[in-house]
Amino acid sequence: MTVSMPRTVEVQRRAKAAPEVVFSYFTDAARHVLWQGTEASLDPRPGGTYAVRFMDRGWIRGEFVEVDPALRLVFTWGVETDEESPDGIAALRPSSTIVEVDLTPDGDGTIIHVRHSGLPGAMAEAFTDQGWNHYTDRLVILLDGADPGPDPFPEIARSRR
Repeated sequence: MTVSMPRTVEVQRRAKAAPEVVFSYFTDAARHVLWQGTEASLDPRPGGTYAVRFMDRGWIRGEFVEVDPALRLVFTWGVETDEESPDGIAALRPSSTIVEVDLTPDGDGTIIHVRHSGLPGAMAEAFTDQGWNHYTDRLVILLDGADPGPDPFPEIARSRR
């Protein structure tokens, strides 16, 4: 029997926005869907709901664990879907992993550091690595004053099945 060690994905980007502005894009549902998801229900307080819908593919669900305005967010994260999911991704059950977001002031901008830990295997790691890189890039485009355009990720992911 092979035991898979939990894996971690880390993404870091710099945006031309103050930490409090960046923070609001993680905690305000209307702002969140500008860069990630099509619908969101966010209650940014310890124990509050973290739920983001991705097209027709289901929801990412968890809860906020730590909320330190303009500095740090920690929330649980996992996939809730009725669709068949590839092996590995199916193990990403709601609230089964941890996402930490640290915001560090950097001159006229902010360093955004996302760390997603507790991933249950290589496929889950690859899935979340691809997703966090894609969505953090979209967030930076938005924070830098441009329009990231329609999100192609759900169709890209569907075509790789």
